[in-house]
Amino acid sequence: MSAGPEIERLIQLLAKLPGLGPRSARRAALHLVKKRDLVMAPLAAALQAAMDTITVCRVCGNLDSKNPCTVCSDPRRDPSTIVVVADVADLWALERAKAVNARYHVLGGTLSPLDGVGPDDLAIASLVTRAHDPAIGEVILALDATVDGQTTAHYVTELLADANVKVTGLAHGVPVGGELDYLDEGTLTQAIRSRTTMG
Repeated sequence: MSAGPEIERLIQLLAKLPGLGPRSARRAALHLVKKRDLVMAPLAAALQAAMDTITVCRVCGNLDSKNPCTVCSDPRRDPSTIVVVADVADLWALERAKAVNARYHVLGGTLSPLDGVGPDDLAIASLVTRAHDPAIGEVILALDATVDGQTTAHYVTELLADANVKVTGLAHGVPVGGELDYLDEGTLTQAIRSRTTMG
């Protein structure tokens, strides 16, 4: 060990964060230690505050310091539409893009038999309950275009068949700025199938 046990422990914990390997964790730890007052102390306080206040929204599954969360309690949101996402990161991505002004439902993952993730491991039952509310008119399945994402979308669609809601999914295909020559066959095929009327 080239450092004391406290620093080594800091490096080990930082290395558990996504995107940080052992070398990046060492650089981050060194930066934190060198900038103790400027970065480390405020970071420690922010982590403690997050631990003390952040909770899972009882309505949608978002993470927030309010319960129901800021999105669920926003009166400007369209209360008739629920956007279903696999993870909170997906919710945050849609919010960053300002893509939709609706309410959300976080499933907590996607169905994955190989990983042992079944319907009971996800927040599917609470989604079905919410979708049966007469005030809900549409459920948008904003799930990944992966096998697990599409399997989950198909499963949820079947469960919502008797609810009086329109179930829609995201269009998949050519990304904005994408050149056809660089796209894979699956993306091109889906783009043709999901084509829209021009003009």
